[in-house]
Amino acid sequence: MTALEADFVIVGAGSAGCVLANRLSEDPGTKVILIEAGGRDWNPWIHVPVGYFKTMNNPAVDWCYQTEPDPGLNGRSIKWPRGKVLGGSSSLNGLLYVRGQAEDYNRWRQMGNVGWGWDDVAPLFRRSEDRQGGADEHHGEGGPLAVSDMRLKREVCDAWVKAAVAAGYPFNPDYNAATQEGVGYFQFTCRKGRRCSSATAFLKPVKTRPNLRVLTRAQVRRIVVEGGRATGVEIARGAGVEVVAARREIVLSAGAIGSPQILMLSGIGDGAQLGKLGIPVHRDLPAVGRNLQDHLQARLVFKCRGRTLNDEVGSLWGRLSIALEYALFRTGPMTMAASLATGFLKTREELATPDIQFHVQPWSADSPEAGVHPFSAFTASVCQLRPESRGEIQLRSPRAEDAPRIHPNYLATRIDCDTLVAGVKIAREIATERPLADMVEAEYHPGPEARGDEALLDWARNSATTIYHPTGTCRMGADEAAVVDSALRLRGVAGLRVADASIMPEIVSGNTNAPTIMIGEKASDLIRAEA
Repeated sequence: MTALEADFVIVGAGSAGCVLANRLSEDPGTKVILIEAGGRDWNPWIHVPVGYFKTMNNPAVDWCYQTEPDPGLNGRSIKWPRGKVLGGSSSLNGLLYVRGQAEDYNRWRQMGNVGWGWDDVAPLFRRSEDRQGGADEHHGEGGPLAVSDMRLKREVCDAWVKAAVAAGYPFNPDYNAATQEGVGYFQFTCRKGRRCSSATAFLKPVKTRPNLRVLTRAQVRRIVVEGGRATGVEIARGAGVEVVAARREIVLSAGAIGSPQILMLSGIGDGAQLGKLGIPVHRDLPAVGRNLQDHLQARLVFKCRGRTLNDEVGSLWGRLSIALEYALFRTGPMTMAASLATGFLKTREELATPDIQFHVQPWSADSPEAGVHPFSAFTASVCQLRPESRGEIQLRSPRAEDAPRIHPNYLATRIDCDTLVAGVKIAREIATERPLADMVEAEYHPGPEARGDEALLDWARNSATTIYHPTGTCRMGADEAAVVDSALRLRGVAGLRVADASIMPEIVSGNTNAPTIMIGEKASDLIRAEA
Protein backbone atom coordinates (compact mmCIF):
# COMPACT_ATOMS: atom_id res chain seq x y z
CA MET A 1 0.00 0.00 0.00
CA THR A 2 1.19 3.52 -0.80
CA ALA A 3 -0.14 6.07 1.69
CA LEU A 4 2.85 8.42 1.93
CA GLU A 5 4.38 10.48 -0.85
CA ALA A 6 6.99 13.22 -1.13
CA ASP A 7 9.25 14.86 -3.65
CA PHE A 8 12.33 13.60 -1.81
CA VAL A 9 12.53 10.58 0.46
CA ILE A 10 15.66 10.40 2.64
CA VAL A 11 16.59 7.09 4.24
CA GLY A 12 18.54 7.51 7.49
CA ALA A 13 18.52 10.44 9.92
CA GLY A 14 22.25 10.35 10.64
CA SER A 15 25.11 12.77 10.08
CA ALA A 16 24.27 13.35 6.40
CA GLY A 17 20.54 12.57 6.40
CA CYS A 18 19.64 15.33 8.87
CA VAL A 19 21.59 17.84 6.77
CA LEU A 20 19.67 16.78 3.66
CA ALA A 21 16.31 17.02 5.45
CA ASN A 22 17.15 20.56 6.51
CA ARG A 23 18.50 21.84 3.20
CA LEU A 24 15.98 20.18 0.87
CA SER A 25 13.02 21.37 2.93
CA GLU A 26 14.19 25.00 2.76
CA ASP A 27 12.04 25.29 -0.36
CA PRO A 28 8.46 25.43 1.00
CA GLY A 29 7.19 24.03 -2.29
CA THR A 30 9.19 20.83 -1.85
CA LYS A 31 7.87 18.01 0.33
CA VAL A 32 10.46 15.90 2.17
CA ILE A 33 10.08 12.70 4.17
CA LEU A 34 12.94 11.52 6.40
CA ILE A 35 12.90 7.87 7.47
CA GLU A 36 14.76 6.61 10.57
CA ALA A 37 14.83 3.03 11.84
CA GLY A 38 15.50 4.15 15.40
CA GLY A 39 13.51 6.35 17.75
CA ARG A 40 13.62 9.95 18.89
CA ASP A 41 16.77 11.21 20.60
CA TRP A 42 15.05 11.44 23.98
CA ASN A 43 17.62 9.43 25.95
CA PRO A 44 19.25 12.11 28.17
CA TRP A 45 22.65 10.43 27.89
CA ILE A 46 22.72 11.27 24.18
CA HIS A 47 22.99 14.98 25.00
CA VAL A 48 25.63 14.68 27.74
CA PRO A 49 29.03 14.58 26.03
CA VAL A 50 30.38 11.72 28.13
CA GLY A 51 27.13 9.82 27.58
CA TYR A 52 28.66 7.56 24.95
CA PHE A 53 29.65 5.36 27.90
CA LYS A 54 25.91 4.73 28.34
CA THR A 55 24.67 4.70 24.74
CA MET A 56 27.21 2.53 22.93
CA ASN A 57 26.13 -1.11 22.96
CA ASN A 58 22.68 -0.09 24.20
CA PRO A 59 20.22 -1.73 21.75
CA ALA A 60 17.70 1.06 22.37
CA VAL A 61 19.90 3.46 20.37
CA ASP A 62 22.66 1.30 18.84
CA TRP A 63 22.44 -1.27 16.03
CA CYS A 64 24.97 -3.31 18.07
CA TYR A 65 26.71 -4.77 15.05
CA GLN A 66 29.36 -7.46 15.46
CA THR A 67 32.02 -8.24 12.88
CA GLU A 68 32.76 -11.69 11.54
CA PRO A 69 35.92 -13.31 12.95
CA ASP A 70 38.75 -11.38 11.35
CA PRO A 71 42.06 -13.01 10.33
CA GLY A 72 43.91 -9.72 10.89
CA LEU A 73 42.75 -9.72 14.52
CA ASN A 74 43.81 -13.34 15.10
CA GLY A 75 40.26 -14.52 14.49
CA ARG A 76 38.57 -12.12 16.91
CA SER A 77 35.08 -10.73 16.35
CA ILE A 78 34.62 -7.18 17.64
CA LYS A 79 31.70 -4.84 18.31
CA TRP A 80 30.88 -2.15 15.77
CA PRO A 81 28.52 0.41 17.35
CA ARG A 82 26.33 2.43 14.95
CA GLY A 83 23.60 4.88 15.90
CA LYS A 84 19.98 3.73 15.60
CA VAL A 85 18.31 6.99 16.66
CA LEU A 86 17.75 10.50 15.32
CA GLY A 87 21.23 11.83 14.66
CA GLY A 88 22.55 8.36 13.84
CA SER A 89 26.11 7.81 14.95
CA SER A 90 26.53 11.55 15.60
CA SER A 91 24.31 10.92 18.65
CA LEU A 92 26.68 8.21 19.96
CA ASN A 93 30.12 9.27 18.79
CA GLY A 94 33.02 10.83 20.65
CA LEU A 95 32.12 14.39 19.45
CA LEU A 96 35.49 14.97 17.79
CA TYR A 97 35.46 17.51 14.96
CA VAL A 98 38.10 16.60 12.38
CA ARG A 99 37.88 17.48 8.70
CA GLY A 100 40.84 15.47 7.44
CA GLN A 101 43.62 16.65 5.18
CA ALA A 102 43.14 18.85 2.13
CA GLU A 103 45.13 16.21 0.28
CA ASP A 104 42.40 13.61 1.00
CA TYR A 105 39.86 15.53 -1.05
CA ASN A 106 42.35 16.48 -3.75
CA ARG A 107 43.07 12.76 -4.05
CA TRP A 108 39.33 12.13 -4.54
CA ARG A 109 39.40 14.73 -7.32
CA GLN A 110 42.45 13.13 -8.92
CA MET A 111 40.50 9.86 -8.99
CA GLY A 112 38.02 11.56 -11.33
CA ASN A 113 35.45 12.87 -8.84
CA VAL A 114 34.80 16.34 -10.26
CA GLY A 115 33.75 18.89 -7.64
CA TRP A 116 35.26 17.06 -4.65
CA GLY A 117 38.66 18.74 -4.38
CA TRP A 118 39.57 20.66 -1.24
CA ASP A 119 38.76 24.04 -2.77
CA ASP A 120 35.30 22.65 -3.62
CA VAL A 121 34.44 21.19 -0.22
CA ALA A 122 36.16 23.62 2.18
CA PRO A 123 33.32 26.18 1.83
CA LEU A 124 30.84 23.46 2.79
CA PHE A 125 32.67 22.76 6.04
CA ARG A 126 32.61 26.47 6.83
CA ARG A 127 28.93 26.80 5.89
CA SER A 128 27.90 24.17 8.44
CA GLU A 129 30.05 25.51 11.23
CA ASP A 130 29.33 27.77 14.18
CA ARG A 131 32.83 28.01 15.57
CA GLN A 132 33.51 29.13 19.11
CA GLY A 133 35.61 32.25 18.80
CA GLY A 134 34.11 33.29 15.48
CA ALA A 135 34.94 32.97 11.82
CA ASP A 136 38.31 33.24 10.13
CA GLU A 137 39.78 32.07 6.84
CA HIS A 138 39.48 28.44 7.96
CA HIS A 139 36.32 28.40 10.09
CA GLY A 140 32.71 29.47 9.79
CA GLU A 141 30.32 31.18 12.17
CA GLY A 142 26.54 31.11 12.37
CA GLY A 143 26.06 27.67 10.82
CA PRO A 144 23.93 24.96 12.45
CA LEU A 145 26.81 22.82 13.78
CA ALA A 146 28.43 24.03 17.00
CA VAL A 147 32.20 23.50 17.14
CA SER A 148 33.91 24.34 20.41
CA ASP A 149 37.14 24.00 22.31
CA MET A 150 37.34 21.72 25.33
CA ARG A 151 35.77 22.71 28.63
CA LEU A 152 37.98 20.30 30.57
CA LYS A 153 41.72 20.22 31.13
CA ARG A 154 43.74 17.51 32.80
CA GLU A 155 47.42 17.58 33.69
CA VAL A 156 48.29 14.26 32.08
CA CYS A 157 47.01 15.40 28.66
CA ASP A 158 48.93 18.66 28.90
CA ALA A 159 52.02 16.65 29.84
CA TRP A 160 51.53 14.38 26.81
CA VAL A 161 51.41 17.37 24.45
CA LYS A 162 54.56 18.88 26.02
CA ALA A 163 56.35 15.55 25.89
CA ALA A 164 55.48 15.12 22.21
CA VAL A 165 56.94 18.57 21.50
CA ALA A 166 60.05 17.58 23.47
CA ALA A 167 60.28 14.49 21.25
CA GLY A 168 60.48 16.75 18.21
CA TYR A 169 56.88 16.94 17.01
CA PRO A 170 55.45 20.41 16.32
CA PHE A 171 52.67 21.98 18.36
CA ASN A 172 49.60 22.77 16.26
CA PRO A 173 46.89 24.96 17.81
CA ASP A 174 44.37 24.11 15.06
CA TYR A 175 44.61 20.89 13.04
CA ASN A 176 41.57 22.04 11.02
CA ALA A 177 43.42 25.11 9.74
CA ALA A 178 46.27 25.42 7.21
CA THR A 179 47.95 22.15 8.12
CA GLN A 180 46.97 19.07 10.08
CA GLU A 181 50.41 17.97 11.25
CA GLY A 182 51.38 18.35 14.89
CA VAL A 183 50.10 17.82 18.41
CA GLY A 184 47.45 19.75 20.29
CA TYR A 185 43.87 19.53 21.49
CA PHE A 186 40.68 18.30 19.90
CA GLN A 187 37.77 20.44 18.76
CA PHE A 188 34.31 19.16 19.66
CA THR A 189 30.75 19.26 18.33
CA CYS A 190 29.39 20.78 21.53
CA ARG A 191 27.48 23.87 22.54
CA LYS A 192 27.68 25.04 26.16
CA GLY A 193 28.54 21.59 27.46
CA ARG A 194 25.91 19.66 25.47
CA ARG A 195 26.35 17.42 22.45
CA CYS A 196 25.54 18.99 19.11
CA SER A 197 24.54 15.98 17.03
CA SER A 198 23.41 16.27 13.43
CA ALA A 199 19.82 15.98 14.70
CA THR A 200 20.34 18.79 17.22
CA ALA A 201 22.10 20.99 14.67
CA PHE A 202 20.10 20.43 11.49
CA LEU A 203 16.82 18.70 12.32
CA LYS A 204 15.58 20.20 15.58
CA PRO A 205 15.50 23.83 14.32
CA VAL A 206 13.30 22.90 11.33
CA LYS A 207 11.13 20.12 12.76
CA THR A 208 7.98 22.27 12.55
CA ARG A 209 8.27 22.94 8.82
CA PRO A 210 4.96 21.81 7.30
CA ASN A 211 6.73 20.32 4.26
CA LEU A 212 9.01 18.07 6.34
CA ARG A 213 7.85 14.83 7.91
CA VAL A 214 10.06 12.57 10.03
CA LEU A 215 9.15 8.90 10.39
CA THR A 216 10.85 7.14 13.30
CA ARG A 217 10.93 3.42 14.15
CA ALA A 218 10.45 2.73 10.45
CA GLN A 219 12.83 0.05 9.19
CA VAL A 220 13.50 0.08 5.47
CA ARG A 221 12.99 -3.29 3.82
CA ARG A 222 13.96 -2.34 0.28
CA ILE A 223 13.98 0.34 -2.39
CA VAL A 224 11.17 -0.20 -4.89
CA VAL A 225 12.62 -0.25 -8.44
CA GLU A 226 10.29 -0.15 -11.44
CA GLY A 227 11.53 0.02 -15.01
CA GLY A 228 15.05 0.96 -13.97
CA ARG A 229 13.88 3.78 -11.69
CA ALA A 230 13.65 3.96 -7.89
CA THR A 231 10.07 4.95 -7.14
CA GLY A 232 9.59 4.31 -3.43
CA VAL A 233 10.83 2.92 -0.15
CA GLU A 234 9.18 -0.08 1.48
CA ILE A 235 9.18 0.25 5.26
CA ALA A 236 8.04 -1.79 8.24
CA ARG A 237 6.38 0.47 10.78
CA GLY A 238 4.40 -0.83 13.72
CA ALA A 239 2.70 -4.04 12.67
CA GLY A 240 2.38 -3.09 9.01
CA VAL A 241 4.34 -2.66 5.81
CA GLU A 242 3.89 0.38 3.58
CA VAL A 243 5.56 2.17 0.69
CA VAL A 244 6.75 5.77 0.83
CA ALA A 245 6.61 7.03 -2.76
CA ALA A 246 9.19 9.45 -4.15
CA ARG A 247 8.05 11.80 -6.91
CA ARG A 248 11.57 12.98 -7.67
CA GLU A 249 14.37 11.21 -5.82
CA ILE A 250 15.31 8.83 -3.04
CA VAL A 251 18.50 9.63 -1.12
CA LEU A 252 20.06 6.76 0.78
CA SER A 253 21.91 8.02 3.88
CA ALA A 254 21.88 4.90 6.04
CA GLY A 255 25.65 4.73 6.54
CA ALA A 256 28.50 2.50 5.44
CA ILE A 257 26.72 -0.61 6.72
CA GLY A 258 23.06 0.26 6.21
CA SER A 259 23.27 1.77 2.72
CA PRO A 260 24.90 -1.23 0.98
CA GLN A 261 22.64 -3.60 2.92
CA ILE A 262 19.51 -1.78 1.70
CA LEU A 263 20.82 -1.67 -1.88
CA MET A 264 21.50 -5.40 -1.87
CA LEU A 265 18.10 -6.16 -0.33
CA SER A 266 16.65 -4.13 -3.22
CA GLY A 267 18.38 -6.22 -5.88
CA ILE A 268 21.28 -3.82 -6.46
CA GLY A 269 24.64 -5.48 -5.94
CA ASP A 270 26.64 -8.54 -6.92
CA GLY A 271 24.15 -10.48 -9.01
CA ALA A 272 25.69 -13.85 -8.22
CA GLN A 273 25.45 -13.31 -4.45
CA LEU A 274 21.94 -11.90 -4.66
CA GLY A 275 20.79 -14.82 -6.78
CA LYS A 276 21.95 -17.30 -4.14
CA LEU A 277 19.66 -15.53 -1.65
CA GLY A 278 16.72 -15.52 -4.03
CA ILE A 279 16.71 -11.72 -4.46
CA PRO A 280 15.65 -10.56 -7.95
CA VAL A 281 18.49 -8.56 -9.53
CA HIS A 282 17.63 -5.06 -10.78
CA ARG A 283 21.23 -3.91 -11.23
CA ASP A 284 24.29 -6.16 -11.22
CA LEU A 285 26.77 -3.90 -9.41
CA PRO A 286 29.45 -6.00 -7.65
CA ALA A 287 31.10 -2.98 -5.98
CA VAL A 288 28.15 -2.55 -3.57
CA GLY A 289 29.40 -3.49 -0.11
CA ARG A 290 33.05 -3.69 -1.11
CA ASN A 291 35.91 -1.22 -0.54
CA LEU A 292 35.11 -1.19 3.21
CA GLN A 293 37.68 0.77 5.23
CA ASP A 294 37.94 1.61 8.92
CA HIS A 295 40.49 3.07 11.30
CA LEU A 296 41.88 0.43 13.65
CA GLN A 297 43.15 1.71 17.00
CA ALA A 298 45.85 0.24 19.21
CA ARG A 299 45.24 1.46 22.76
CA LEU A 300 48.35 1.88 24.90
CA VAL A 301 47.68 2.34 28.63
CA PHE A 302 50.20 3.82 31.08
CA LYS A 303 49.83 3.63 34.85
CA CYS A 304 50.39 7.02 36.47
CA ARG A 305 51.76 8.64 39.57
CA GLY A 306 49.12 11.10 40.66
CA ARG A 307 45.41 11.25 39.95
CA THR A 308 43.60 10.77 36.67
CA LEU A 309 39.90 10.51 35.87
CA ASN A 310 40.07 6.86 36.92
CA ASP A 311 40.51 8.08 40.49
CA GLU A 312 37.90 10.83 40.19
CA VAL A 313 35.13 8.41 39.21
CA GLY A 314 36.37 5.68 41.54
CA SER A 315 34.47 6.94 44.57
CA LEU A 316 30.85 7.85 45.24
CA TRP A 317 31.84 11.34 46.39
CA GLY A 318 33.90 11.83 43.24
CA ARG A 319 31.00 10.86 41.00
CA LEU A 320 28.60 13.11 42.92
CA SER A 321 31.00 16.04 42.61
CA ILE A 322 31.33 15.50 38.88
CA ALA A 323 27.54 15.32 38.44
CA LEU A 324 27.01 18.45 40.54
CA GLU A 325 29.59 20.46 38.59
CA TYR A 326 27.91 19.52 35.33
CA ALA A 327 24.42 20.27 36.62
CA LEU A 328 25.44 23.71 37.93
CA PHE A 329 27.99 24.91 35.38
CA ARG A 330 28.00 22.51 32.38
CA THR A 331 31.72 22.00 32.98
CA GLY A 332 33.93 19.22 34.28
CA PRO A 333 34.44 15.58 33.26
CA MET A 334 30.88 15.12 31.99
CA THR A 335 31.67 17.58 29.19
CA MET A 336 34.56 15.38 28.06
CA ALA A 337 34.53 14.01 24.53
CA ALA A 338 36.21 10.72 23.63
CA SER A 339 39.66 12.31 23.90
CA LEU A 340 41.25 15.60 24.87
CA ALA A 341 44.71 15.69 23.27
CA THR A 342 45.64 14.57 19.79
CA GLY A 343 48.51 14.28 17.38
CA PHE A 344 48.69 13.87 13.61
CA LEU A 345 52.19 12.58 12.96
CA LYS A 346 54.38 10.94 10.31
CA THR A 347 55.94 7.55 10.88
CA ARG A 348 58.47 8.11 8.07
CA GLU A 349 60.42 11.20 7.01
CA GLU A 350 59.59 10.79 3.32
CA LEU A 351 55.83 11.10 3.84
CA ALA A 352 54.12 14.25 2.58
CA THR A 353 51.38 14.23 5.24
CA PRO A 354 50.74 12.55 8.63
CA ASP A 355 49.83 8.86 8.47
CA ILE A 356 48.91 8.24 12.14
CA GLN A 357 46.60 9.92 14.63
CA PHE A 358 46.62 9.86 18.43
CA HIS A 359 43.60 10.02 20.75
CA VAL A 360 44.84 10.80 24.27
CA GLN A 361 42.46 10.27 27.18
CA PRO A 362 42.97 11.05 30.91
CA TRP A 363 41.37 7.70 31.78
CA SER A 364 41.69 4.05 30.81
CA ALA A 365 39.30 1.14 30.38
CA ASP A 366 39.14 -2.17 28.58
CA SER A 367 35.93 -0.96 26.90
CA PRO A 368 33.49 1.94 27.46
CA GLU A 369 30.81 -0.31 28.94
CA ALA A 370 33.27 -2.05 31.29
CA GLY A 371 34.08 1.07 33.32
CA VAL A 372 37.46 2.58 34.10
CA HIS A 373 40.41 0.66 35.51
CA PRO A 374 40.77 0.60 39.33
CA PHE A 375 44.12 2.42 39.17
CA SER A 376 45.44 5.76 37.99
CA ALA A 377 46.20 5.67 34.26
CA PHE A 378 45.83 7.36 30.88
CA THR A 379 45.38 6.04 27.33
CA ALA A 380 47.33 6.95 24.20
CA SER A 381 45.42 5.37 21.34
CA VAL A 382 47.02 5.35 17.89
CA CYS A 383 45.49 4.57 14.49
CA GLN A 384 46.75 4.46 10.93
CA LEU A 385 45.04 7.21 8.96
CA ARG A 386 45.09 5.70 5.46
CA PRO A 387 44.88 1.90 5.66
CA GLU A 388 45.39 -0.07 2.46
CA SER A 389 43.31 -3.02 3.64
CA ARG A 390 39.80 -3.36 2.22
CA GLY A 391 36.90 -5.33 3.65
CA GLU A 392 33.33 -6.08 2.64
CA ILE A 393 29.70 -5.98 3.76
CA GLN A 394 27.63 -9.02 2.70
CA LEU A 395 24.01 -9.95 3.25
CA ARG A 396 23.37 -12.63 5.83
CA SER A 397 19.88 -13.28 4.50
CA PRO A 398 17.22 -11.59 2.35
CA ARG A 399 15.58 -10.26 5.54
CA ALA A 400 16.12 -6.61 6.51
CA GLU A 401 15.91 -7.60 10.17
CA ASP A 402 19.07 -9.72 9.94
CA ALA A 403 22.29 -7.78 10.41
CA PRO A 404 24.69 -8.13 7.47
CA ARG A 405 28.03 -9.89 7.67
CA ILE A 406 30.85 -7.41 8.34
CA HIS A 407 34.32 -8.43 7.15
CA PRO A 408 36.72 -5.57 8.08
CA ASN A 409 39.86 -7.38 6.83
CA TYR A 410 42.12 -5.40 9.16
CA LEU A 411 45.92 -5.48 8.90
CA ALA A 412 45.84 -7.37 5.62
CA THR A 413 48.81 -5.55 4.06
CA ARG A 414 52.42 -5.08 5.13
CA ILE A 415 52.20 -1.27 5.15
CA ASP A 416 49.19 -1.39 7.50
CA CYS A 417 51.04 -3.65 9.92
CA ASP A 418 54.27 -1.64 9.79
CA THR A 419 52.50 1.70 10.23
CA LEU A 420 50.53 0.59 13.29
CA VAL A 421 53.66 -0.85 14.92
CA ALA A 422 55.53 2.38 14.17
CA GLY A 423 52.72 4.32 15.84
CA VAL A 424 52.99 2.16 18.96
CA LYS A 425 56.73 2.87 19.08
CA ILE A 426 56.09 6.62 18.81
CA ALA A 427 53.63 6.40 21.69
CA ARG A 428 56.30 4.71 23.78
CA GLU A 429 58.88 7.30 22.74
CA ILE A 430 56.66 10.21 23.81
CA ALA A 431 56.09 8.54 27.20
CA THR A 432 59.85 8.70 27.89
CA GLU A 433 59.98 12.48 27.50
CA ARG A 434 59.43 14.93 30.32
CA PRO A 435 57.15 16.09 31.79
CA LEU A 436 55.13 12.98 30.92
CA ALA A 437 57.93 10.64 31.97
CA ASP A 438 57.72 12.05 35.50
CA MET A 439 54.07 10.97 35.66
CA VAL A 440 54.38 7.50 34.12
CA GLU A 441 54.78 4.71 36.63
CA ALA A 442 54.67 1.76 34.24
CA GLU A 443 53.38 0.69 30.84
CA TYR A 444 50.27 -1.44 31.40
CA HIS A 445 49.36 -2.20 27.76
CA PRO A 446 51.09 -3.67 25.81
CA GLY A 447 53.54 -4.00 28.72
CA PRO A 448 57.33 -4.25 28.89
CA GLU A 449 57.29 -7.90 27.81
CA ALA A 450 56.15 -6.86 24.31
CA ARG A 451 59.45 -6.15 22.58
CA GLY A 452 60.21 -6.27 18.89
CA ASP A 453 58.02 -5.56 15.92
CA GLU A 454 56.42 -9.00 15.72
CA ALA A 455 55.50 -8.99 19.41
CA LEU A 456 53.93 -5.54 19.08
CA LEU A 457 52.03 -6.59 15.96
CA ASP A 458 50.74 -9.69 17.70
CA TRP A 459 49.61 -7.57 20.66
CA ALA A 460 47.75 -5.29 18.25
CA ARG A 461 46.10 -8.26 16.52
CA ASN A 462 44.95 -9.52 19.93
CA SER A 463 43.72 -6.21 21.36
CA ALA A 464 43.20 -3.49 18.72
CA THR A 465 39.65 -2.41 17.98
CA THR A 466 37.63 -0.12 15.77
CA ILE A 467 37.66 3.61 16.25
CA TYR A 468 34.17 3.68 14.67
CA HIS A 469 34.93 5.00 11.16
CA PRO A 470 33.48 2.55 8.59
CA THR A 471 33.47 4.05 5.09
CA GLY A 472 33.67 3.33 1.38
CA THR A 473 31.07 0.62 0.73
CA CYS A 474 29.18 2.56 -1.99
CA ARG A 475 32.28 4.00 -3.60
CA MET A 476 32.07 7.19 -5.64
CA GLY A 477 34.03 7.13 -8.86
CA ALA A 478 34.33 8.08 -12.51
CA ASP A 479 34.69 4.45 -13.58
CA GLU A 480 31.76 2.24 -14.50
CA ALA A 481 32.54 -0.14 -11.61
CA ALA A 482 31.86 2.58 -9.03
CA VAL A 483 28.55 2.51 -7.17
CA VAL A 484 27.79 6.23 -7.57
CA ASP A 485 29.10 8.96 -9.85
CA SER A 486 30.50 12.31 -8.68
CA ALA A 487 26.94 13.66 -8.37
CA LEU A 488 26.21 10.71 -6.02
CA ARG A 489 23.72 9.19 -8.51
CA LEU A 490 23.53 5.42 -8.41
CA ARG A 491 24.88 3.93 -11.62
CA GLY A 492 22.17 2.22 -13.61
CA VAL A 493 19.16 3.14 -11.44
CA ALA A 494 17.47 6.51 -11.97
CA GLY A 495 16.02 8.57 -9.13
CA LEU A 496 18.39 7.18 -6.50
CA ARG A 497 21.44 8.70 -4.82
CA VAL A 498 23.66 7.72 -1.92
CA ALA A 499 24.96 10.42 0.45
CA ASP A 500 26.86 9.28 3.54
CA ALA A 501 30.30 7.94 4.53
CA SER A 502 29.82 4.95 2.24
CA ILE A 503 30.54 7.07 -0.86
CA MET A 504 34.11 7.90 0.19
CA PRO A 505 36.43 6.41 -2.44
CA GLU A 506 39.16 6.41 0.20
CA ILE A 507 38.83 7.00 3.93
CA VAL A 508 39.71 10.49 5.12
CA SER A 509 42.72 11.12 7.36
CA GLY A 510 40.82 11.56 10.63
CA ASN A 511 37.45 11.17 12.31
CA THR A 512 34.54 10.84 9.90
CA ASN A 513 31.57 12.76 11.36
CA ALA A 514 32.52 16.20 10.02
CA PRO A 515 33.29 14.87 6.51
CA THR A 516 29.97 13.01 6.47
CA ILE A 517 28.10 16.20 7.37
CA MET A 518 29.99 17.87 4.52
CA ILE A 519 28.82 15.08 2.19
CA GLY A 520 25.24 15.88 3.23
CA GLU A 521 25.82 19.54 2.38
CA LYS A 522 27.36 18.64 -0.98
CA ALA A 523 24.53 16.26 -1.84
CA SER A 524 21.91 18.91 -1.07
CA ASP A 525 23.68 21.36 -3.38
CA LEU A 526 23.87 18.78 -6.17
CA ILE A 527 20.19 17.89 -5.85
CA ARG A 528 19.00 21.50 -5.72
CA ALA A 529 21.20 22.47 -8.67
CA GLU A 530 19.62 19.76 -10.82
CA ALA A 531 16.12 20.62 -9.62
